[in-house]
Amino acid sequence: MYVVTAAAGGERSGCLVGFASQCSIRPPRFMVWLSTANHTFGVARRASYLTVHLLRSDQLALAELFGGETGDRVDKFDRVAWRPGAEGSPVLTDACAWFTGRVESCLEGGDHVGFLLSPTEESAPLPERPELLRFRDVRHLEPGHPA
Repeated sequence: MYVVTAAAGGERSGCLVGFASQCSIRPPRFMVWLSTANHTFGVARRASYLTVHLLRSDQLALAELFGGETGDRVDKFDRVAWRPGAEGSPVLTDACAWFTGRVESCLEGGDHVGFLLSPTEESAPLPERPELLRFRDVRHLEPGHPA
């Protein structure tokens, strides 16, 4: 599971994402899929950069915030530590790892749209491999918007 954040036009947003993967080694590329019903989708559509965050399995509260609340009603960034990254894309400072990627293109995929990212900035390498947050850890969450 990932938290993806975006900023555009003075607005910022973020959501919990389960559909994401590295999709190229050379050049490095990563694809994240955002639900078209999600508040973050509207901001991401206007953004030049997205930031993708990995969470540890003990960071369920962050996953609950970004997966169970909606930016239509709540400013999630008032509740977390973050800093602006490229083009203002929020970087969650408590995430165990993250990267910011330039949006190269988008691919319609039904109720989700894929954002093809070219990494431009990343966190320092992890000193050891943590237990990462997985779908099994969050399957009980009620989403802020239906998928």
